[in-house]
Amino acid sequence: MLSSSPAPTGLRRYLPAIGTPAYHLMLAVVAIFILGPLGGISAAFMNFSIGFFVGGQVLAGILGSVVTLPYGPEGKHGANYMQTMAASVAGMCGMAVLIQARHWLGLPEVPGWELALFYCCIGMFGVGIGMLYTPVLVDRMQLTFPSGFAVANILRALTDPSLLRRSVAKLGGGMAVGYAVGLGSIKVAVLGATGLSVSTLGAGMIVGARIAIPALVVALIGWCAQPHLVAIGWLESGDPYRKIGFIIALGTILGAALIDIVLILFQAARRFQTKLPVNPVPQEDWKRVNFWRLVLWVVFWGAAVVLSGHFVLGEPLRFLFIAVGLCFLFVLVNGISLGISDSNPISSAFVLTVFILAAAGLTNPGTGLMCASILLIACSEGGDMQQDRSIGWRLGTNRIAQFRYQMIGIVFGAVFAVLLAKIFLQAYPVLQLDQFGHEVPGAQHWQSAMTYKFVGALRGITEAQPHVLQALWLGLAIGLATEVIRKLVKRNPRYHAFRDASTTGRNTDFLFDAVVMPSPYASSFGGFVEILTVLWWTGGGIGASLFNVFSAGRAPVNEADALPADMSTMSLAGGGLIAGDSLAALTVGIYGLLSTVL
Repeated sequence: MLSSSPAPTGLRRYLPAIGTPAYHLMLAVVAIFILGPLGGISAAFMNFSIGFFVGGQVLAGILGSVVTLPYGPEGKHGANYMQTMAASVAGMCGMAVLIQARHWLGLPEVPGWELALFYCCIGMFGVGIGMLYTPVLVDRMQLTFPSGFAVANILRALTDPSLLRRSVAKLGGGMAVGYAVGLGSIKVAVLGATGLSVSTLGAGMIVGARIAIPALVVALIGWCAQPHLVAIGWLESGDPYRKIGFIIALGTILGAALIDIVLILFQAARRFQTKLPVNPVPQEDWKRVNFWRLVLWVVFWGAAVVLSGHFVLGEPLRFLFIAVGLCFLFVLVNGISLGISDSNPISSAFVLTVFILAAAGLTNPGTGLMCASILLIACSEGGDMQQDRSIGWRLGTNRIAQFRYQMIGIVFGAVFAVLLAKIFLQAYPVLQLDQFGHEVPGAQHWQSAMTYKFVGALRGITEAQPHVLQALWLGLAIGLATEVIRKLVKRNPRYHAFRDASTTGRNTDFLFDAVVMPSPYASSFGGFVEILTVLWWTGGGIGASLFNVFSAGRAPVNEADALPADMSTMSLAGGGLIAGDSLAALTVGIYGLLSTVL
């Protein structure tokens, strides 16, 4: 007797069946042409405006869940595939700042297809290394990957349509406000004069006061120290503080990173030993990956990076080989950092690579930019791969299928990165002007802190400016000392008891983190951007924290109506502001570009 599954009902009967070619085509189209560009526009805009970008996993996870909602719990894997592809597109689009850096350095323009090919090869290489480390970081060590955990929770919420409707409404509301205010700040002179940046405000809302206030502390210290820095020759009269402040801030990050890398590797060794199964069990089908094919993938794309970099872009083989070799170390270390702390220090990987290449004889800043770009893109996409695998591990998503979605996302993301860079740089010529050491009129909205770091590091190292290296060593010492003190205090049992015992203890802990001894990762932002930008950043963080405090003091909310912590009102609204502000800039940019062409 033959049995058949019940016919689909409701909206699902109009959608393709799960697993069919039409189903995967639908997911790919939505991810490539809707979710990916949305996250990519936001990532590129954030890097151009404030110098960092929020990963696209959470946004793509929420919106992807809406698409697969009619499938019920079975749709979680489809939503995971879409967010995997969309996050890859967004991550690659964030690399558009590398093209901006070429303009700042005064380098000749490279044909777009050459850059897209090079970036695509690096992305494929990076995801291969990330996949290679998955059995260690995800399966054996079982690192948390906080953002991946948040996305897994969102995708599990497919069984709760009410939760999804409320989260999407708050995100959409933030996008509407961000678009309106962002458009006004660009087009209305009065608003533009205030330096209003909705994306900066939204990013501050996401991180909160504990992370936002340290940047203000450093910015104020730098502002007060500016006359002294001019007196000792580290700045010239009229120079912005961040011309040297970003070097000191970068040094503090490197100092803290050295401490954390040692601790991370120590924790990795302990986790590796404790997570080994006593009685190994056969591997589930969804986990199966052909190891030797993966090795061939890594070898092939590693060779493609070197060959495209040498024969297409004309870069020296020696530095390309060094950069490709360093990827195996940094993708592992950055992956562990991302899994433990949700921080992927790609800028540190870039700058450390420049230092290593300089020690190997690097003198050309253009070569340094292209070779260090290998680390930047590989660590970004490799970290995304590992985070996506952690989501799949929690949901039981097929790894081969997820890998294919990410592969397609890399290809389209490389192309979109070049296109977005062209759109933004032509629509906003101020982005092409070198801000390093120059006051550029109209650049208040476009701080480009990541580009500032890259260009400054390349110039400081290749031009051998003594005061730049002195500032770097000063920052390194501050970062080392700060992180050692923080680790000693934060791991002290007596301090834990004091902190948890009373309101005084909790307030003291907040002041310790925000003002007295802030983390270099948080405080360094104050050295990368102008003080007006820091004020908007801090305002968003303080406002969000106050909202959360007052909300917590209200009458208890019905559990059925409560949002998970990783989908809080402020995080959703802040993400919406960022997306809306970036869409406003893109709208004006495309309009301006079409006006010049037509």
